[in-house]
Amino acid sequence: MSAKHTDAELECCEEHIVHTDAVMAARSAMPAEEITTAASDFFKAFSDKTRLRILAALVSTELCVCDIASLLNMSQSAISHQLRFLKQARLVKSRKNGKTVYYALCDDHIQTILAQGIAHVQEG
Repeated sequence: MSAKHTDAELECCEEHIVHTDAVMAARSAMPAEEITTAASDFFKAFSDKTRLRILAALVSTELCVCDIASLLNMSQSAISHQLRFLKQARLVKSRKNGKTVYYALCDDHIQTILAQGIAHVQEG
């Protein structure tokens, strides 16, 4: 191991003491494993820059694939692929008007999560 230590290495406990009351409190507050698995899948949808940009675009108004492709300077095929992912993750919904399909955020939770994430990284 190198002489340099990372912050994580320096922040370990020097004694091995389990604080049973704290562990029990944390255990009782934790969601079930199925919920954390579903939440993990949900947050994966936010892990791609293009998907985040699509979600940010949909905050202000509903848009069709052509609109989003133009806005992000990407192909309609690439946008459709990401929209399919976002729809399966229940982050966006669609509605058809004639031959055009419009996309919008599923609900206010998505906008709130996106806004909170952006605010957090801007705190820097």
